[in-house]
Amino acid sequence: MFFRAVDDMFGVIPHNIELYKLALIHKSASIVLEDGQHINNERLEFLGDAVIESVSSDYLFIEFPDKSEGFLTQLRSKMVSRQSLNSVAKRIGLDEYVITNSSNNSSQKHIYGDAFEAMIGAIYLDQGYDFVNRLLINKIFVDYIKVDSLLESETDFKSRLIEWCQKNHHTIEFSTAHDKTYSTAHPFFYSKVLIDGMEVGYGAGESKKEAEQRACYSVSQGFSDNDCTKLMDKLDNLDANNQKGEKGEKTASSAPVKRIRKPRQKVTKNEESA
Repeated sequence: MFFRAVDDMFGVIPHNIELYKLALIHKSASIVLEDGQHINNERLEFLGDAVIESVSSDYLFIEFPDKSEGFLTQLRSKMVSRQSLNSVAKRIGLDEYVITNSSNNSSQKHIYGDAFEAMIGAIYLDQGYDFVNRLLINKIFVDYIKVDSLLESETDFKSRLIEWCQKNHHTIEFSTAHDKTYSTAHPFFYSKVLIDGMEVGYGAGESKKEAEQRACYSVSQGFSDNDCTKLMDKLDNLDANNQKGEKGEKTASSAPVKRIRKPRQKVTKNEESA
């Protein structure tokens, strides 16, 4: 039955079925061996992630011969994002076979995308790179990841905000930390965006990257063009006041001290003779 399911989802008849079974075991449902080793899909996920990135890079390089490196990088990040792969996994029905013991909704959000990467890793080991290359380009990218739609969507809010700050000579920093209930099985982070030291956005996610992206997204959603103008005016006013204060302190400290000379007493002849 599982052979049939793999064939239906990926169009492949497994040689080593155990690889595909392993690809579906989330770390929350790890099998613990006698020596303490945890068996789950993380290693296959790591491999699959690298394979997908390699194939998508090759695909975009050929499809967009006149585009810049920045364009290709941004589009690839959209194609291989957790959100995109999670959607693919659900659409092909992979979510029905993932084995997990996690009850945390936030931590389950990308489990299926991770399992998809692990399955690609398993297929790579079982069938080879050429097979995976054809599978992704001719089936997954065509049927489930619409490149034309990705071209019109905006997902990398962090890069856009950093680029804007650099262009307009403003500093930007992120204050990111994990939640008090953080654990390896249930990771969760909070992030704040600060522009010129002023907090302008906030976000949360199960990774630092996701939390910072959501914080930047909150900036884009929380400010209209008019609000952004007001914010920048406020930052400019703060800069101006700081510079004015520094200038005033410098002037006061560098100004010469005016000394008051006391008039000399006039000595009379009688006083001299005395």
